[in-house]
This record gives sequence, C-alpha cells and structure tokens, in this order.
Amino acid sequence: MKVFKFGGASVKDAEGIRNVGRILQMFENENIVIIVSAMGKTTNALEQIAELAFNEKDFDDALNILIQNHQQIISALQIDFNIEHYKQLIQTQLSQSKQFSYPKFYDQVVSIGEIISSAILSSYLNHAAINNTWLDVRTVIHTDETWREGIVDWDKTNVSCTTILPALLEKGHVVTQGFIGGTSSGLVTTLGREGSDFTGAVFSNCLNAEGLWIWKDVPGVLTADPKEFPFKTQLHELTYYEAVEMTYYGAQVIHPKTIKPLQNKQIPLYVRSFINPEAAGTRIYADDSDKTYPPIIVLKKNQLLMSVKANDFSFIAENNLSNIYNLFADYKVKANMIQTAALSFSAVVDNNPYTLNPLFEKLAEEYEILTNDNLQLLTIRHYTGEIIEELTKGKEILLEQRSRQTIQFLISDQRRGDSK
Repeated sequence: MKVFKFGGASVKDAEGIRNVGRILQMFENENIVIIVSAMGKTTNALEQIAELAFNEKDFDDALNILIQNHQQIISALQIDFNIEHYKQLIQTQLSQSKQFSYPKFYDQVVSIGEIISSAILSSYLNHAAINNTWLDVRTVIHTDETWREGIVDWDKTNVSCTTILPALLEKGHVVTQGFIGGTSSGLVTTLGREGSDFTGAVFSNCLNAEGLWIWKDVPGVLTADPKEFPFKTQLHELTYYEAVEMTYYGAQVIHPKTIKPLQNKQIPLYVRSFINPEAAGTRIYADDSDKTYPPIIVLKKNQLLMSVKANDFSFIAENNLSNIYNLFADYKVKANMIQTAALSFSAVVDNNPYTLNPLFEKLAEEYEILTNDNLQLLTIRHYTGEIIEELTKGKEILLEQRSRQTIQFLISDQRRGDSK
C-alpha cells in the first residue's frame, strides 16, 4: 500500500487536479491513501482573512476572492460542487474570533483550506471514474491542543488508522487532508506550516506503507533552491540522516518532522515531480554507509538576531542558559543558530512577531534584549573553500559557525539594531 502527498502547487488549478487523476491512473491496480494540501496560495489567503477578522477589520473582499478562485476551478472541472457551503463554514469560524486565542482561532479557520481542496479532488476523481472515498482526517489523526503545532497522539491515531482505513481501501483510493488533526473536544489543530508531508508520514507509519511519495514541482531533492541558486543539481539518493540534517537547517523540500515516523519503520520516501511523473526523482532511505555528497545549500530569509544580556552584568552561566532555553521551549521559538559569550546569549530565529513578541516580553523581565533584523542565514553542508568563496564574496557576515560537515553564515545587507 502506498501513500501519496500532493502539495498546493500540484492542485492550484483545474489542470493540476486533472493531472493528479492522470498520475493515479499510472497506478491503476493499487488503492492509495492520497493526502492533499490546500490549493495554491489558499493557506496564505486564509491566514490573511483570519488576521483581519481577529483584528476586527473587513475581510469580505478577501473571502469573496478566495471563493471565486475555487469556483473557477470547479467550473473548469465541470463537477457538481457547492462552494457556498464552505464559504458559510469559513464565516461561521470567523464569527468566533473573540472566543479563542489567536493560535486557536487560526487553526479553526486556516484548516478549512485542506477540507475544500480534498473535497474538490475527491469529487473530480469520482467524476473521472476513479473510485475513491473522502475521509475527514480529523477523525483519524488525533492531537493534543497545542495550537498551530499539534502533537500527535500516536496510540489513538494508530488505532483509528488501522480500524478505519483498511475497509475504505478495499473500495478504492482514500482522499484526505494534510496539515490538520482533531482534538478530543472536537476542535481542529494544524501540524505546523507545510505539515502535509508529516501527515503522509503518520499514515505511512500507522499503515506500514511500502513507501511515501511526495509529488512536487521539482524533479526531486536538489542541492539548492533553484529560485535562489541556478547551479543546483539533483540528489538521486539520500539517507534519512542527511535528509534530517537538510530539513533541520531549513530546506523546504520536506517538512522537518517527516523523516522520523518513516525511519522508525524503515519506510522509504520518494520525492517525485508531478510535472514529469515518470522520472525517478529522489529516494530517501535507511543506509548506514558513508556517502559522498556535493555541497548542499540552504538559505533562510527573514531572520532576526536576538542578543540577551543579564541586567546586572552577571555571567550567562548554566542557570541563565537553562532559563533562556526553557523560555524558548515554552514560547515555541526555534533557534536556528546559537552563540554564547561571557555576558550574552545570541540566537538567530525566524522573524515572526506572533511568536517572538511574547517571548521578548517575558525575557525583558530579567534581561536586556537587542535585535537585528533584515538578515539571512546561509547554511552549507559538505562545504568546500570554493563554494564558501562564491557564496559569501562581498557579503556582510555578522556571525559564522563551522563544524566538520556544516558551515553557517548570518548575512546582512542592511544592519539595524533596536532594543526591545
């Protein structure tokens, strides 16, 4: 049994939906669990709508545009589908903006993108005589109430998967949603931005799949983002270890949490192109042998450097470090790079005000906080002197860290510091 995941780019329009049908026909003798993301930039649009509603601003125009975009796809596919039902569902969730915290409210609204896209795909596949059943993933993937980063209850999820899915797969494909889960109280959680890959890994693990296929708009895993670095090459094979390292440092091709559920059961991951579906793509699998890789480049934009100093000029010793690390964990802020000195602790983080501002407020009770924004974090795995020279020439480097296999540079085109 296979698990397929189709991201937003693969279902962004009617032709994309039809192409999913053609790919499934390449596997016509198999019944597949199909995980689908929201269409195109729907998640971004719903994030904007949720933010407008939460701040009591008018969201009608943005919502109408979103619904019209989906209606155009439905009309082009010539399927019987009532998009107004889903508009009303969004409006109902938006009306609860004052009942929930923003992260909780966010999950209830933004998750509807996956509900709509999966329902449209399922309807089209049935229209095209490709048998399938639409499954509400909220009844299968169970999480706690950690909003925007739901933690999977593996025991309950495993029971639901093994109880519900086999009977559905006997009848045809199963179409369900990525990115979201359900709580015991009947609310929705999201599994982290771009979390549909992780959804595929959860299903693969629970169902002991022969593999997880992630269909993307690139030929496989590349040594660099082709939008940023034209000299990229394709990696035809990767170990779990190397894939984890790449995602940890910010490579966008796979969600960071995807590998562990697969590695636990030695399930291979295939990254394939929905544009050229017959091409081999990249295989990620268990292999303990030493492999030689070319330089692998990851660039994270919109980074912020924060420096923490004790107000009384005391050393940043173990007790202060422990306190700072605990606060990072409590406020769910991931440090992408860390540097410590006698009197200060510095971390490079994603510049997200919703997560950073509460952390800054808490840290300011005991520490002085300094920040620099407009930064980029460049990571090179398996670096060479030539590639370092090529990528850093003429750049203003604020921080540098080096290990045996990895080197990182915090780069700024424009340095700006503010106290918070």
